[in-house]
Amino acid sequence: MKSSVYDQIREAILTGELAPGQTLSENALAERFGASRTPVREALHRLETEQLLERASRSVHVRETSPEEILDIYYVRISLEGAAAKGAAERASQLDIARLKVAAQNLKDATSPAERALTNRLFHEAMWAASHSPTLIDLLERLNVHLVRYPRTTFEREERWREAIQEHDQILESVINRDGESARQLAEDHMTAAREVRLQMMTEMPKS
Repeated sequence: MKSSVYDQIREAILTGELAPGQTLSENALAERFGASRTPVREALHRLETEQLLERASRSVHVRETSPEEILDIYYVRISLEGAAAKGAAERASQLDIARLKVAAQNLKDATSPAERALTNRLFHEAMWAASHSPTLIDLLERLNVHLVRYPRTTFEREERWREAIQEHDQILESVINRDGESARQLAEDHMTAAREVRLQMMTEMPKS
């Protein structure tokens, strides 16, 4: 089944195919994705609402992500990840736990930074799902969209990757043991550590 124009444009933004700051033309997008201007216009409006696009005067461009915004996202996500882990410990089904175990194993099998980032995201998504909280899942998915757009992953660093695997295992153990407070604290500590590595990476980036 062919993806909608909205899904195709959104994916192009998230993968960087449509680069931050790039101005978008309805006509060009319609031709590129084989659609009429009406669904393209509707998709752009929806993506603007999701803060993936910005409108300046009469033009629309891909929204750029600043270091300050990334850190703000982490600030909020720390609490939400803790709430999701606590919810998972309290409400996860046996199927949820089985899926989390598979996701945790996949983390250990990943090698490249891209694979590591993907398996990490899938582990977290499995944790969100196990919380059985639609509101939390919606908020975390919205936040994650903006982090995915950031061009680098903290898992480029071997030490951080090894630490993250251990942290995931500890969170999973707390979920299995139905220890909600422990799961919450460990998840918050995990995201705090990720934020600190991200901040360090930002300070090391050469200034243009």
